Parts: sequence; structure tokens; C-alpha cells
Amino acid sequence: MNVIKLVKNTIENYEVDELIDWLKTYPQLTQGPKVKEFENLWSNFLNVKYSTFVNSGSSALLLSYYALFLTTGRRNIIVPALSWATDLAPIIQFGLNPILCDCNFNDLSLDLNHLEILLNEHSDAIVCLVSVLGLVPDMEKIMNLKEQYNFILLEDVCESFGSEYKNQKLGSFGDVSVFSLFYGHHLSTIEGGMICTNDENLNDVLKMIRAHGWDRELSTDKQKALREKFSIDDFSAAYTFYYPGFNVRATDLQAVLGIRQLFKSETIINKRNENFNFIKNSLIVDWKPKQDENKFVSNFCYPIISIHKDKIVKKLIENKIECRPLICGSMGNQPFYLQNFKKCSLPNASHIDKHGIYIPNNPDLTSNELSFIVNVVNSAILE
Repeated sequence: MNVIKLVKNTIENYEVDELIDWLKTYPQLTQGPKVKEFENLWSNFLNVKYSTFVNSGSSALLLSYYALFLTTGRRNIIVPALSWATDLAPIIQFGLNPILCDCNFNDLSLDLNHLEILLNEHSDAIVCLVSVLGLVPDMEKIMNLKEQYNFILLEDVCESFGSEYKNQKLGSFGDVSVFSLFYGHHLSTIEGGMICTNDENLNDVLKMIRAHGWDRELSTDKQKALREKFSIDDFSAAYTFYYPGFNVRATDLQAVLGIRQLFKSETIINKRNENFNFIKNSLIVDWKPKQDENKFVSNFCYPIISIHKDKIVKKLIENKIECRPLICGSMGNQPFYLQNFKKCSLPNASHIDKHGIYIPNNPDLTSNELSFIVNVVNSAILE
């Protein structure tokens, strides 16, 4: 029996063939016109003003944190305990102040009661909101809190491309949002990430620090203003750096893949939602994510939280079905956090750390495979 994988055929053979045909035109391969085309198409899809294509979702987070710090000076960053390493790591790397927030058991995003306690303790915060595995947070309550406490919202939508709240796509609510285009995610450019914002100044900073800190992607008027401010002549401007930047550019080669992937995005999103609903309705597990008519879930993988975790994992492995821990469990239990900070109370995330896993959901799963996965999990619980 073949292994049922978490990921399958994210980049299909015909897309590789089309990429080969494009390569045979001997185009520019480094960042160029295709990157700009991809960024514009992405902005149109998400209904935002600006998008910046980078080499990974982790780089997207790195740049976003740094750009927000450069433009606002805010150092207190509230991060979900249930998240990925690179939601937390850049904050530590930049010497900022990470504050872990527990998760809820409705959609696994931030516990809004705990968030409000933290917002009362830490003014001028940046809040990172991770929409876990495509599940949809209560964006109305979050945006009300944003208005009340005046925090900056960074949406991590790396696992939730296409998910919606009241027909508005996740990633279009925050001051900035980040997406992953890693091979295992909804869409793929092999490696890649996207940063989105409606803030022109923030976008300018993102474009500059994406490539060394120079001004090459700014408008002529903005270049002129910067060069006059620092008395830089046009010849020297080629190698003049206004911010301590990075080099996390993606390539036109990757952008060609991304453009093609966007063409099939609606099919992928709808199939993931269909699979999600089938799994949710068929499993006999005690916990299931809560959703309502306001939420459309473009599920990445299906989450399970169960005291029978060990039995379920054993049964899945025996039947060649891939599974993983539910993201990183609690970031508060990760060695790189505990080596720098004191252990804090995060009961919900700690419960998920102990009892959480996720199982496959990808658009290439057959109905027989989906039924088989559900039956294996159910049989493990009933044993």
C-alpha cells in the first residue's frame, strides 16, 4: 500500500513542463518583471494594495517584524503560543520583547481573554495572529480589540491561503500579513513567501530591506528625496544603503510557478474545504473545531486533539498515513524559548502540546483515501 502523504503534487508535471518551456526562452532568472507580475496578481487576489515576494514564509515574518519596528518603534510583540518557530524567533533575534499568548479551543488561534489581559499589561503592542491550519479566527472580535487597544496586527496566514471571514480573505484584515509558498503549502513556488499591506510607507521599507536596504524599487520621487536628504549623487546611489537590510529576494523562476499556481487556486481552496468538512463530520473524536456561516475554512491539514493521541499516531503509522504534531505544540515549551525566558502558564497550548496531532488534507486525496484515514482514526479511538 502506498503512503498517504500530507502533501502531494503541489507542483504538477504540466507546470514543470511549462516552466521548462519558459526557461528555453532564456529569460532573466533573478528578481525581475515576473516577480512584479506575480506580486500584482497576488494583491488583486487578496484585495490589498501591495505585495512583496520573498524567498520563504519565514523571511516574510522576519522582514515584517523588522519593518514594523523600523516604522513604529514598537518592541512588545504578542505571539501565539501555538505557532511556528519563525513566528517567535525573529523577535528574539532582534532583541525585542516576545510575549506568549495562549490559544483557544474554538479555532486554535489567540485566546482573546488572555490577549486582552496582555494588552492591558503591554501598551503599544504588535499582535501576531496565526490562523492555524486554515481555521478562521473571530475577526470581528479581534478587530474590535484592535480599535480599542490600538495594537498593530500582523496576520500569519501561512497555513490558511483562501480562508475567509464574512467573505473577506484572511490576510486582508491586518496592517501586514504573511503567506508561505513552501512546497507543502496550499500554493508553492518551491520555497517562497509573500508579505501584504495597504500601508505605502511600510511597503517601501519592506521593498528596501528585502534587498540590502537600497532604494532601487522606490519611485523616482522617493529616490530623489532620499538622495537629497543624505547628499547622495546618482552614481553612488547604486551602492548606498538606507536601512540595515537583508537579501531575501525570490526569483523570476519562482514567480513563473507562482503565477501558474494562482490560476488553479480556487479549485485547491474549494477541495480543501470539501475535504475538511468530510473529515470533521466523519470523525468520532471528542474535540472538533467550531465554525459557523461566517467562516470559510481552506484547511491545510486536519487537527485532532485527543487523549487517545498515542494510539491514533501508532495506528496511522501502521497504516502508512503521515501525521505530525499539531504545529509546534506550545512555543513556551520549546528549548530555544526556555533558554532565554522563564516558563509561563499556557494551559490550552500545553494541552495541545500533549494531545495534538494533524492528519492529511490535500486536494489530491481521493474519496477512498479520505474514508480510509477517518476509519483508521476512529478505529484507534474505539479499541
